[in-house]
Amino acid sequence: MGFLLEIVRIVLLMILFGAALSAMLHQVYALLGFDSVNGWLLGLAIYLWVFLLFRNKWQFAGWYKGRGREKLPRPLTVTLIVCSIVLAVLAPFVV
Repeated sequence: MGFLLEIVRIVLLMILFGAALSAMLHQVYALLGFDSVNGWLLGLAIYLWVFLLFRNKWQFAGWYKGRGREKLPRPLTVTLIVCSIVLAVLAPFVV
């Protein structure tokens, strides 16, 4: 039962946090004067941020207490953060 609750929690976190972050970034791009944004690049950047938050923070606060619960290695975390920032910066330019 804990596993199913954890899956529901992950999906809800991804949907809610992803939608909020997407809306916020679209507002920032609009304030900067960009009319359109590449949704695929922005979506991938947001997915990477949510993935990093889950693997390094949120997974330790859930219902699932099984195996495989460990943080990502620091070099991988930094690499994914840099990639997501690059994707978010490129999103308004690659339309």
